[in-house]
Amino acid sequence: MPTSHTSKVYEHELRTLREKLLLMGSLVEEMIQKASTALATRDTGLAKATIRLDRRINSLECEVDELCMRILATRQPVASDLRFVTTALKIVTDLERIGDLVVNVCERVQELNEEAPLAPAGELQGLSDEAIEVVHEALDALVARDWERAKELLSRDDVIDEHYARIFQDVLQTMSRDPSTVYRATRIQSIAKYLERIADHAMNIAESVVFLVKGTDIRHNNRLRENDPLSTRPPPPAGLRAR
Repeated sequence: MPTSHTSKVYEHELRTLREKLLLMGSLVEEMIQKASTALATRDTGLAKATIRLDRRINSLECEVDELCMRILATRQPVASDLRFVTTALKIVTDLERIGDLVVNVCERVQELNEEAPLAPAGELQGLSDEAIEVVHEALDALVARDWERAKELLSRDDVIDEHYARIFQDVLQTMSRDPSTVYRATRIQSIAKYLERIADHAMNIAESVVFLVKGTDIRHNNRLRENDPLSTRPPPPAGLRAR
């Protein structure tokens, strides 16, 4: 985003948009951290308090959307300003969805806290830590406008997916050995899935950062790697390329 504009009002609007977006990101990070603590310590009160934070996330989403629409309608931004405003609309959606997923985690935590602990629940902490880290990295890349850092983050997606798959298999084995664990096991599986989806939204934010800075859309390039102008991987041999 340019550092100055001929219109001070326009410049103020862009600065306000950035501040609201970053505030929303910091609140989302706070929610994830508190949900992780509630999960690890079986703290129902903290889970309930974390859920209440989502109201502010939802309010900020509406404020950002309204501000973006006003800028687009009245300022007709171009070039980097246009990328910033349209990217903000995408990022704010991912942040709101992360907030919703954290609420879902906290709801399942409350249900699990009413039951005896189950072994696979302990495996969730590692996945939770990974989700926290990728969200933090994606938001840091946004603040620094560091497209290389954002692009490198995308390689973490497969690792998190594999971690989720291991937890899923452990949950299935637990239920098959002891049907009485089904209620608790399905809650654990749900939390694992929510954490995996939180990480997916962090990847979306990372992709948006690349677009914001470089003006290049890298979405879906895991399937079209040879068409990715920013890819550091060599394209597959000609005989293996899709025809």
